[in-house]
Amino acid sequence: MNPEDVVKIADEIVSIKTGQHLDDLQEAILRGTLQRDKYKKIANDLGYSESRVREVGSQLWRILSEELEENINKLNLKSAMERLQNSHILNFGQDVVVSDSFNICGKNQHLAGISNLPARNEETADSKQTEALHQDLSEMPELCTFYDRTSALDTLTTWILQQRCRLIALTGMPGIGKTALAVQLVQRIKDEFEYVIWCNLDESYSLDELQHKLIQFFSTLENQDLSVTPKKPLSPIKYLQKYRSLIILDDMQTLFSDGELAGKYKPEHEEYRSFFKQIEKLNHQSCFILVGWEQPRDFSHLPNSNAPIQILQLRGLESTIVREILRDCGLAAIENWETMIRSYDGNPLWLKSIASLVQELGEGVTEALVNQTILLPEDLKDSLQQQCDRTSPVEQQVIALLAQESEPANLTNLLATGQISSSDLLNALQSLLRRCLVEKQGSVYTLPPVLKEYAIAQNFPQFSHHCNSLPV
Repeated sequence: MNPEDVVKIADEIVSIKTGQHLDDLQEAILRGTLQRDKYKKIANDLGYSESRVREVGSQLWRILSEELEENINKLNLKSAMERLQNSHILNFGQDVVVSDSFNICGKNQHLAGISNLPARNEETADSKQTEALHQDLSEMPELCTFYDRTSALDTLTTWILQQRCRLIALTGMPGIGKTALAVQLVQRIKDEFEYVIWCNLDESYSLDELQHKLIQFFSTLENQDLSVTPKKPLSPIKYLQKYRSLIILDDMQTLFSDGELAGKYKPEHEEYRSFFKQIEKLNHQSCFILVGWEQPRDFSHLPNSNAPIQILQLRGLESTIVREILRDCGLAAIENWETMIRSYDGNPLWLKSIASLVQELGEGVTEALVNQTILLPEDLKDSLQQQCDRTSPVEQQVIALLAQESEPANLTNLLATGQISSSDLLNALQSLLRRCLVEKQGSVYTLPPVLKEYAIAQNFPQFSHHCNSLPV
């Protein structure tokens, strides 16, 4: 079987699964694998980092494994494809001719009813179907390009599988990659749980609705599994004690009030506080992951490896990964990459916005970036406005003070203005740190460059009115 046949078949499978054909990197990984090249060599040949190639390769093997119902990896790719060639058919429901020997289609998205395939494929299909019954991931986004968060992924995995953490808050600025990381995490560890469910929250999602959804999910599947007289549904916490379960709640910030310090529940969502307290205190074997811009204010940031609650706050990506993002977005190399990356805090969403602006207006825009000018495309300003609208008046005062300073400020400087009491100032700084809107370096505080530029450019009254320069 020659490499062209393998690439052609893999391309059709990936197209069926994702709606997109193999990209250049995926095709290079396939060809390199067939030549027994290591990821490092493939990465060097293409100008990518080894971690990026390894991540894309892992996604590719997962897609092929799911569609062919066999564990496909670097070591067995060639032999697996040869076995498929010898079977003379890949039947996915209707015929799409790939080569003289293969028919592939996406109607049923799995191998089905093929008499000349080994019997173990049928057993594997039954096993996968049973596993799928215990997972409701219909609200989980598609696993898109995942930029290297290996350390964060390993930390979350350790907290959940080894330390048996019950509650995890995964927080960070919009566009920083929280949901993408959570999706990657679910794909990695979902088989370690009996039940897995992903829920997207919104402003109207009451605790009653969430509990009803969980009870319906657990009780329906439990009765299907038992095939006996249906049992009376239990409370959610009873199911969490009975079955090891993983529950992901995305967009956690929709439960919290605007105009208040970070993490204060809206009056209609106060019941979530006692619910999460139950999840933390009561003995059970399950885990909730809360994904959002901020976590409940009563979650402690104190490091404790044995705590039932853990918080992971995502920061910007490393410069090597950011360069890959910009290259993927079609932005050619420019002078002083590092300055631009620091200006936008390594935020993938912000950097993609800049790359789009450069593509539309031309590479002359990069001259401004070299001169350390911070550009604010409209979609980036919209994102910052959403964040600022959530802040309290005292937080806005602190942002106004810090925006006027060319150097980081300490508590003494901030208090010396006489505009904010010590108690309000400390609470505001804590809240802004939890929102990632302020950066702390030792004993001094500063605004991210993008937010500082935005606050000055917008000249909002709440940011600049009656704010004097800080004393030196």
